[in-house]
Amino acid sequence: MSKKYGPVFTVYLGPWRRVVVLVGREAVQEALVGQAEAFSGRGLVATLNGTFDGHGVLFSNGERWRQLRKFTTLALRDLGMGKREGEELIQAEARCLVEALRRTRGQQGARFFGQVRTVAAFAVQQIQRHQRSLDTSGPARDLVDAFLLKMAKEKQDPNTEFTDKNLLMTVVYLLFAGTVTVSTTIRYTLLLLLKYPQVQERVQEELTRELGPGQAPSLWDRARLPYTDAVLHEAQRLLALVPMGLPRALVKTTRFRGYTLPQGTEVFPLLGSILHDPEVFKQPEEFNPGRFLDADGKFKKHEAFLPFSLGKRVCLGEGLARTELFLLFTAILQAFSLGNPCPPGALSLQPAVSGLFNIPQAFQLQFQPR
Repeated sequence: MSKKYGPVFTVYLGPWRRVVVLVGREAVQEALVGQAEAFSGRGLVATLNGTFDGHGVLFSNGERWRQLRKFTTLALRDLGMGKREGEELIQAEARCLVEALRRTRGQQGARFFGQVRTVAAFAVQQIQRHQRSLDTSGPARDLVDAFLLKMAKEKQDPNTEFTDKNLLMTVVYLLFAGTVTVSTTIRYTLLLLLKYPQVQERVQEELTRELGPGQAPSLWDRARLPYTDAVLHEAQRLLALVPMGLPRALVKTTRFRGYTLPQGTEVFPLLGSILHDPEVFKQPEEFNPGRFLDADGKFKKHEAFLPFSLGKRVCLGEGLARTELFLLFTAILQAFSLGNPCPPGALSLQPAVSGLFNIPQAFQLQFQPR
């Protein structure tokens, strides 16, 4: 539609719901960064609205969102995100993952969410456990503790947004964002390595050359592993996990590119249109890690690489997700070679589901110890 109507156009989802669609990096960046405050509201996500109901850091608006975002950002930072302590926790998780994969011995793994049933039920269990063991005189063990301590501190404030409902919905969001998104991206990256075995070989050759078989990867090693880093970036670009971006909403009437957009107007910033823009990424449907390498084979950043969105609603856990992806992926490839009974040509990269998220098709995967 953008070829006919340009990078900014309106669609109607039903008779009453008007949505402004932004296509391409220039339009998206001009709105979400150039007019960041105006475009900082959260729009409707019909499939999730009944669950979150405007609570939690992801789907709240106004003063509630400002309080929760500030708290969550500071809490994640204070608890080690972007620091050595946070990296060590992820490295420990990577070791546990590798050992769990070793124990499968080619058998099918357990379905995690079939056991826990729902993320919300799991979150309730964790919050209740924290409430029973909370030490109000000591430091917070994690974000749930930090939130509970904040709740206790502001208990007498009638305007506080630190409530049971906002705690639950913030934890649900962080669990979802921290597991489903990272695991889906890694799963898709492993599918790409099955599809292109020469890429798997080159990644493993780089890991062996730079780290050897016994050294656990760390973030300090990222600069020494440019090809591996490029593979991860290209996989994220090709997947475009959240192709439409999460909807925004205008917090005030705004003038944008000659249009007057009323307060409350919903906006879809199409991140997939940036990640798959043929004018930015030549042959965008092809998997080519070389897009993120310079002539000397060193990793190079790309300004159009924006899978975590941008502006005031940029993903809070972007730094954490990048760390998890790198450490988990390198730990897996250092310990295992990937196998599949199907020939590479039979594997499809087309998503099984494409809507709010692009979800890869199911495929068989064997972890063969190196």
